[in-house]
Amino acid sequence: MELTQDQKDLLEGKYGQGAQLAMKVQVAIGESFGAKRMVPITRSHVALSNQDADLWLAEKMVGLGAKCRVRPTVNPGFCLSYFKALGTVTDDDYAMMERTDKAYRALGAELSYNCTPYIDTNVPLFGEICAFSESSATPFVNAIWGARSNREGANSALFASITGYVPEYGLLLDENRYGNILVNVEADMTCDADYHILGMCGKKIGHGIPVFTGLPKNISKEALRNLGAELNTSGCYDMYHIPGFTPEAPDVKTAFGGKDPERVVTITNEDMAEVLEEISVDTPRPIDFAMFGCPHFTLNECQYIAKKIDGRKLAVPMWILTGEHVLAMAKRTGIYDQLEPYGAHIVPDTCPDQPCWHFLKGKIGITESPKCAYYPQRRGIHFVIRNLDTCIEAALTGEVK
Repeated sequence: MELTQDQKDLLEGKYGQGAQLAMKVQVAIGESFGAKRMVPITRSHVALSNQDADLWLAEKMVGLGAKCRVRPTVNPGFCLSYFKALGTVTDDDYAMMERTDKAYRALGAELSYNCTPYIDTNVPLFGEICAFSESSATPFVNAIWGARSNREGANSALFASITGYVPEYGLLLDENRYGNILVNVEADMTCDADYHILGMCGKKIGHGIPVFTGLPKNISKEALRNLGAELNTSGCYDMYHIPGFTPEAPDVKTAFGGKDPERVVTITNEDMAEVLEEISVDTPRPIDFAMFGCPHFTLNECQYIAKKIDGRKLAVPMWILTGEHVLAMAKRTGIYDQLEPYGAHIVPDTCPDQPCWHFLKGKIGITESPKCAYYPQRRGIHFVIRNLDTCIEAALTGEVK
């Protein structure tokens, strides 16, 4: 690889052992993908996991004196004060979260603990080179903002944050950003939750960059978040196009770079129903709780739930997972007070794939997100998956009819 003087200095240890190790890994990644050079980044997001291997690496880098040149936002862990008050975390889990916080603070990360920074707090400009890990983040950054990021792992995104560079390959290159699968959506897309199920059709879509046609003209940021999150739950998709909507696809021809699609796929209502039946717990049945916010919910969604509840007491507890900034705005605007007294709790900084939810083991919840249902299965927590309106009604009655 052709390296600049600054990159050579990093590789030779001029900026310390931590930066040297990070640069060695970045160069090795670049060489494995045939990259010719490294390019500077201006934004990054690290999908920390608050688990053993992740913490080991973060603490190792702190011990080697590493500091982030580009301050990354970070994925959820869990809110220490909330779960300590709830009494649902073990001493070991609490200690690991404290160590995770301390390590990433020492590295110079922005401790946002939010999996959707691309919506509110770490939003790139068109063409901006980034290093984003987190499965829902990469497709949103590429497809919706027209910025450029490969699907980084938590460690490679951290190393990019430390060095300030990424190897130039994959979706950083024009020729790799064109679509190659035409996906005709004939299914009825009536609400944001439908985009969750569309994204779960990855098995039928197959590997590549989809170009979706047949979608509504106006699509909410929440629906687009859902689509990208589930595309990377059912498969591996770093980018997609919606002609006439996404920045690099003013029309179908441009989306494919002037070439014909390699294959054509049609998604019908029957396909969507089949996917939902496959991934959801059977109904009708009683439920024990409701959980939303994988990926994190927006202020708009918190307000929507508050209006639907309309001062009625929930039959089962509801947890709405968000970033700290959404919680602050919910309190400032009064939305929090329309939810909390009735059993709907806005909880910041966490996600379903954290040990703080172990007390739900053996219980059945309801959610609108297949991704939310997927992660907690290994902890013995299972979900009915339905659209948001059905979920809210189930939380009010305690059952899915």
